[in-house]
Amino acid sequence: MGALLVVALFALALVSLLVGTGSSSATGAWHYLTGDPAARADPQLRLAVMDVRLPRTLAAALVGVCLGAAGCLLQAATRNPLAETGLLGVNSGAAFAVVLGLTFFRVHSSSAMLLCALLGAVAASSVVLLLAASGRAAGSPLRLVLAGSALGATFHGLTAYVLLGTQSTFDIYRYWTIGSLAGVKTADLLPLAPLAALALLTALGCARPLSALALGDDSARSLGHHPARVRLVVAVVVSVLSGCAVAVAGPIAFLGLLAPYAARTLSGARMTAQLVLSALIAADIMIVADVLARVVIRPWETPVSVLLALVGGPLLIWIARSPRLSTAGASA
Repeated sequence: MGALLVVALFALALVSLLVGTGSSSATGAWHYLTGDPAARADPQLRLAVMDVRLPRTLAAALVGVCLGAAGCLLQAATRNPLAETGLLGVNSGAAFAVVLGLTFFRVHSSSAMLLCALLGAVAASSVVLLLAASGRAAGSPLRLVLAGSALGATFHGLTAYVLLGTQSTFDIYRYWTIGSLAGVKTADLLPLAPLAALALLTALGCARPLSALALGDDSARSLGHHPARVRLVVAVVVSVLSGCAVAVAGPIAFLGLLAPYAARTLSGARMTAQLVLSALIAADIMIVADVLARVVIRPWETPVSVLLALVGGPLLIWIARSPRLSTAGASA
């Protein structure tokens, strides 16, 4: 199944390079990709394929992999099949940082907004980790979720307060917060790719401890694992992955929830397989959503988050009613 998803990923990436909202045709883009001299000499084709579609395709794959893996880790660590990355306050922290940057530091470039979003996401999750690590129930799933929900609500209120007094900031923030890959540049992705790769490698290393946690904390301790420590490491990895995704595309809902559910359906309780399949499924879905966003109301563009929400809402209701909801366990 993993091989099929990889093949689908490359096929969808090719479709993404061929399809766009502009006047450049799929045939012309194909000729450009296959090295046709006349097509390579066309500056409009080069702009469409290399400067617009290629960065969006890479960004969609990166965002999908990050959100899919983060959702899978978070659901396993909290033993909650409906958990998603917003539980750690990542989205709210990123949004608050973007608003602060726009209002007080006159941030307007895409790279500067990306940096603000990443720093805000990591800062918010760091505060959640500190709150969850204190007290008698340190590192427990419930404490982690409650800390993330409380901090997320706080950041949301602060963001609304700042936006009330700055109309210009609200206009820019409104475009960022809808979640879109429009305007992404390859240079924006280069600093994030190594960070995401390191987080993904760490996530794979957490597969066996998370499999033990699925048996219960006492069973995990008897196998030599430390549940609180494992959850803190997972929370850090989830924060980095989610921060990278939010920084690139803004808040994207449902993807980190739906992809792990589909992965569990395909792989069963094997945690490593769940993690890999979840990342691949989310990347495929993200590229499909981005391609559809370009063509649904052509020549205009639909925010990719809107398409995901339209599909994710009904699917979430179906998942909540499904008897499979309780099958969130994992084994190595």
